[in-house]
Amino acid sequence: MRRRWASNPLFYFFMCLSAALLIVVLSAAGVLAPVQNLLSIPLNAITGFLNRTAITVNNAGNELYDVASLRARNLELEAQLARITGEVIQLREVASDYQRLAQLLNYTSANQDRQFITADVVGVEQQGLLRAIIINKGTRDGVRVGMPVETELGLVGRIYDVTANASRVQLITDQNSFVSGRLQTSRAEGSVRGRGLLTGSLLMQNIGVDSQIIIGDLVVTSGLGGNFPPDVVIGQVTSARSLEFELSQEAQVTSFINFATLEYVLVVTNFQPADISIFDDPAGDP
Repeated sequence: MRRRWASNPLFYFFMCLSAALLIVVLSAAGVLAPVQNLLSIPLNAITGFLNRTAITVNNAGNELYDVASLRARNLELEAQLARITGEVIQLREVASDYQRLAQLLNYTSANQDRQFITADVVGVEQQGLLRAIIINKGTRDGVRVGMPVETELGLVGRIYDVTANASRVQLITDQNSFVSGRLQTSRAEGSVRGRGLLTGSLLMQNIGVDSQIIIGDLVVTSGLGGNFPPDVVIGQVTSARSLEFELSQEAQVTSFINFATLEYVLVVTNFQPADISIFDDPAGDP
């Protein structure tokens, strides 16, 4: 009989149910309070540990989400900054081009006796001591060999080679360039030679020994020789010296033009260089 009850599942069910009811009654009566308090200590510790772990995992997840969001936002802001920077650069270039063209326009307006065409500098030639630039105007635009080239800051050089849509300009800084110049104040004349540098450094030679040279004085074209129109600014005197055993002086001259950064130039189209070679005496004539 005992074995039959022991093997009966209903017996265990009723026993567990009775024990549970007894525990509920005793708990409600406060009899189990000391036991509950004792058992709550490890349970509270476990519960606190699980809560802290859950909070940590949740915070870590939120931080990862925030980091991902911040990275995406950072990439978006970087893209916007790059776009805005490009637009600012373009606007600055437009403003700079406008300013340069406005200065050229003012210069052409102030020199209405000369006819100009504006050309872009599309190339630079630096072979040994050769200093030249290439512009995007040629015979189709009325450009011819020998025409002077200027900017609002002064003389650049002259055309020495022309194609249909491009031209080469020999710079006044070229060592083979010679320009007849005149000191603006004393009106003393001399020959301005290039020194093969893009810094605008020039040398004015064959100045009369009795001529006054003032530091800071302007040097302009004299028109002698017929290669350039008169009174075009060449540069400014920075120093001078008398040549020992020679009856002349020379002056260091610096152009106002930065030849390394030229972008626009003016070609004087209504100036025709004078050919005075026919007046030279033939070689060997007395």
